[in-house]
Amino acid sequence: MEEAEDATASQSPPPQRRQLCTGCDRPLPVCLCRALPPTPLPTKTKILIIRHPHESRHKLNTTPLISKTLLNATTVSSRRLLRHHLPNEVPPAIYLFPPSPSAPAVALSQLESTNLLNYKTSPLLLIVFDATWKHAREMVSASEGVLKGLAQRVCLDGVDENAAGGSIYDNELVLRKEPFGGCVSTLEAVARCLGVIEPNGDEVQGVLIRVLREMVRLQAAFLKPSKPRPKMLKKTKHKQDSAWSVLLFSFFLL
Repeated sequence: MEEAEDATASQSPPPQRRQLCTGCDRPLPVCLCRALPPTPLPTKTKILIIRHPHESRHKLNTTPLISKTLLNATTVSSRRLLRHHLPNEVPPAIYLFPPSPSAPAVALSQLESTNLLNYKTSPLLLIVFDATWKHAREMVSASEGVLKGLAQRVCLDGVDENAAGGSIYDNELVLRKEPFGGCVSTLEAVARCLGVIEPNGDEVQGVLIRVLREMVRLQAAFLKPSKPRPKMLKKTKHKQDSAWSVLLFSFFLL
């Protein structure tokens, strides 16, 4: 009898994977085709996204949507920017990343005052690092040899490591917890940047933000309410508190 049950179990079909939309490559319940433009939008800016290999496995990664929305967006899977990722003749380039004491950055709102937005000479190259904050730091550090003298560091306005994470523009655009204020999704960062550097920036930014807003709206229906975890004391702190309790109890017994 047991052998028959084992044979039946072994013959049962494996669990089916979720069906993916052939248009946006996302599961059918969260299909984004209605928000995507009929054809990718052309931009004067060339966008190069260096995506950490771990991000390709993340379900909420927004980089694939950038490629489906923008014609001139290229994605490379790598842990750092290498010279062969760039064109032979590199145009004026910027890369998005918050400033550091050793590497200051031009705020996005101040970019128009520089000479980088002169489209009469050559188009601009926008380099973006797509990763978690920890991995992004490592990627930029490992890429400094290529970036030095090649690209200007630019940051979004409102970056604040002392503030809570989330979109600095619209809370409805937050897909997952960000480490601090100003750390937004890759799609939103590209959208905000193109909104400034593209001649028709408002239009391009509006299309990208519409895609992101629809993605967040659909994902929200599948989020489970989180329960706050009780704060756990460290073992050393717990031992100290226990020792004090015993000492006070002994004192009152005297």
